[in-house]
Amino acid sequence: MATEAVIFDFGGVLTSSPFEAFTRFETERGLPADIIRRTNAANHLENAWAKFERAEVDIETFDQLFAAESRALGAEVRGREVLPLLQGDLRPEMVAALKRIKAQFKTGCITNNLPANAIGSMTGRSLYVAEVMVLFDHVIESAKIGLRKPDPRIYQLMVETLKVDPKNCVYLDDLGVNLKPAREMGMTTIKVTSGAQAIAELEAATGLKLT
Repeated sequence: MATEAVIFDFGGVLTSSPFEAFTRFETERGLPADIIRRTNAANHLENAWAKFERAEVDIETFDQLFAAESRALGAEVRGREVLPLLQGDLRPEMVAALKRIKAQFKTGCITNNLPANAIGSMTGRSLYVAEVMVLFDHVIESAKIGLRKPDPRIYQLMVETLKVDPKNCVYLDDLGVNLKPAREMGMTTIKVTSGAQAIAELEAATGLKLT
């Protein structure tokens, strides 16, 4: 494969995974293990989370819907309480790798994010660090276009904008469900579990030395 572009998810790839924060929250509150992830995964195309990331509901509605969905799985969790758990820490080694990749290939970011002001007084954009976002040739945010991964159209939009062949693209995400449509389009996919693992697989896929 002659690499033309490397496309990244943001949360859980360039930042640490929010799953760690979910686990801490559940332990502190005495909630069933993985109740937040199970709520997110149930009916994942049309649940509260999906609607919020497509900006189809406001924060009040999201809060109530998420509470009802989690209650149906065994314990009520308010949607508002989950939102602050989303902010992972930047992985500096991944940002350094992105800078090296940008020098050689086109770069893109496809992120399922939240409408502006979803997290307290913060804007949706301030979840992202400006100096990182400028490293991408193109960024697609679910809350701005009303589409979210794993809808195949969001990946198609990216390759059309970058003017690249999906067969010459590498795509990184921390969720398998989001990798599947990219793989079906012909992209080389990397499921991110840690910075070191992602960088090793990126080096193998692109032939670049990234550390």
